[in-house]
Amino acid sequence: MSPGLLIESASMRRLLLLILLLAFSIPASPAGKHSYLFVWAGDDAMKASDFLAVFDAEPASPTYGSVVATKPTGTAGTMPHHTEDWVAENDHLLANGFDSGRTWLFDLSRPLAPEILASFSGLGGYSHPHSYVRLSNNHVLATFQYRGKRQTGGLVEFDERGKVIRSGSAAEAQAPDITPYSVLALPAIDRALSTDTSMMDFEKLPGGKVQLWRLSDLKLLKTFDLPPGPGGTENQHSGEPRLLPDGSVYVHTFECGLYHVTGLEDVPRATLAYQFEGRFCAVPIVTGHWWLQTVPAAHAVVVLDITNPEHPREVSRVTLDEKQAPHWIALEPAGRRIVINSGERAEHRVFIADFDPKTGALTLDEKFRDRGSERPGVSMDGKSWPHGFQGNAFPHGAVFSR
Repeated sequence: MSPGLLIESASMRRLLLLILLLAFSIPASPAGKHSYLFVWAGDDAMKASDFLAVFDAEPASPTYGSVVATKPTGTAGTMPHHTEDWVAENDHLLANGFDSGRTWLFDLSRPLAPEILASFSGLGGYSHPHSYVRLSNNHVLATFQYRGKRQTGGLVEFDERGKVIRSGSAAEAQAPDITPYSVLALPAIDRALSTDTSMMDFEKLPGGKVQLWRLSDLKLLKTFDLPPGPGGTENQHSGEPRLLPDGSVYVHTFECGLYHVTGLEDVPRATLAYQFEGRFCAVPIVTGHWWLQTVPAAHAVVVLDITNPEHPREVSRVTLDEKQAPHWIALEPAGRRIVINSGERAEHRVFIADFDPKTGALTLDEKFRDRGSERPGVSMDGKSWPHGFQGNAFPHGAVFSR
């Protein structure tokens, strides 16, 4: 072999060795890095099965915005409603069909082939669960609107497959019409805070109560009212409680009031901090020193700077078209996008908006749309769904993959 060929061969070996070293030194992409959006949905005609839809939510993907899988429950007309706010660390997700009072546990570890691990109805004598919170002991804390035949409900702690650990009644002699709506766990001070809005008697019952519990044994400690604002009804229909960075809490109302609650260890105090326009303000998000609020009367999601919780100020909003009445929003784990939909209350459409956690700016993702559509957002109507259903579907709970 000539010296030139020997040199060339040695160079090739060194090059191959370098390529192999580089290949093994680059960390592999984590499993599940591709982003998906899970949307809990129902047939608008309530005849076909309710289902979980999986959308491609990876912006660089050629199928961005497309439905890539579905998982039907086999049950129709349950009114798919709330899911958890996040996919749990074990890639599981709880979702309820509120009218039926039934809960499903989905396994989303394989996003293109979701599975149902369990389903259950009332627990411990309580019925019609609404909101779920994961606890550090891997249990779930949930609000149940009723006990028995439309009696006052309460809180139930259970494992994710429905085994009851403990429960507590929300019944109060001085407030017989309380209907537990949502709950916030505050383990650092052994407290929980729940709110009061009836799903079945919304216009009949004003709601507006807030209840303070001892988290460790679900003992009800105190029931108190949110004070009315200048309009007199801002305090009605208390909705979602959210923990703020300073340890205090905001409670939003469906009458679009935003209340600051302090003194949660013993003597809670609530003050009206902000008033949004209109009615039916629904699911909010708190992230850092930002509060994101659905404001259906404005067809918008509004961002407040809550650095001073007593005096929040608007810094941004994203406004959708007049066919939208934003109801549900959820934040992706990276904290830079939110999903928006109007539930069953308006046009069946799902949107994604980009969020800047440095400035609070919120802008609509124009690329998340149906293929060939001139409108942003993905329609849930007139689709041929992977499980065989063809027709219109309404979305409600929607969350990003981990």
